Amino acid sequence: MTESARSPQKTPLFEIHQALKARIVEFGGWSMPIQYEGITLEHQAVRQGVGMFDISHMGKFQVQGENVLAALQKLVPSDISLLQPGQAKYTVMLNPEGGVIDDLIIYDQGQNRDGQASALLIVNASTTPKDKAWLSEHLRASQVTLTDWSAQKVLIAVQGPQAIATLQTLTEEDLSSIPNYWHRDIVLLGQPAWVARTGYTGEDGFEVMVDPAAGIALWHHLQSLGVTPCGLGARDTLRLEAAMALYGQDVNESITPLEAGLTWLVNFDKEDFIGKAALLHQKEAGLTRSLVGLEMQGRHIARHDYEVYADGEAVGVITSGTFGPTLEKAIALAYVPPRLAQVGQVLSIKIRGKDCPATVVKRPFYRRPKAS
Repeated sequence: MTESARSPQKTPLFEIHQALKARIVEFGGWSMPIQYEGITLEHQAVRQGVGMFDISHMGKFQVQGENVLAALQKLVPSDISLLQPGQAKYTVMLNPEGGVIDDLIIYDQGQNRDGQASALLIVNASTTPKDKAWLSEHLRASQVTLTDWSAQKVLIAVQGPQAIATLQTLTEEDLSSIPNYWHRDIVLLGQPAWVARTGYTGEDGFEVMVDPAAGIALWHHLQSLGVTPCGLGARDTLRLEAAMALYGQDVNESITPLEAGLTWLVNFDKEDFIGKAALLHQKEAGLTRSLVGLEMQGRHIARHDYEVYADGEAVGVITSGTFGPTLEKAIALAYVPPRLAQVGQVLSIKIRGKDCPATVVKRPFYRRPKAS
């Protein structure tokens, strides 16, 4: 393999991140900003005002043809047959053993100009090649085509209590009329744009997909309006406070949605889907591990792969852990035996040789205040 082939990919906004003196790291095969002025500052900007993230590295697939939802229905455990044009659904793709290949959002785009049904799939950056291969293989027999838009579009997440008011100044479309987990094609700053009221922060807001030139202009315009640029560091602390799973840490191909607390994504009443038999067997046999939320009793932070103990015995492992700036507490996700998964259960985390107490708490750790 040549040196250039091993080099991380760069989004169309990369030069902007460099100009802002962002700290750049490799993530999922991409050179991405982890922070600009500081993780806590960026985190609080999203919780209290509005922040924006370059998420152009995420995979973007368009599936078109006849009976698109029917073709995708077999690949996910959720029932997507009732999706309406303009609606979206968070779900997972499973292997035959019930393990999570990836989590994704399916956006029903209705019919295109040619009268074909269309759906947009947004997947994780690190799994994009694997997902593309999996989808291509299992959609081959269906009358649909898969187009990879991953490198052709800019995707910007605008999140926070002031997100809608800020974006509203850039379009004549009534953004408040778009419900949560719905999407729409609009004109933004005079350019075609696709906006979805979805996100990965626990806050309200939109994910905006545009062509690269329009994306660069949009980023600059949002920054001129006072929107805070945010990196992957704040994205991680925000999503963990909201107890949203991170693929590769909290879920992977050896973990099922039943174990990960994603049972609500599984509809056992629908027709056969990949992994259904394995999930039915697991459901009948009983789980051996469950994902729980932990709140540290002190200031110590439980990190990924730290061991979890009960009565001096190693019983599980931390998958994600951080200090929650909004909560002002250290929080974590971990897999433990179901008998130890009840809210209020006290466990201990081995941190630098010391047993640090933690309590199982209800997830999510943070819920945004209801609009008054």
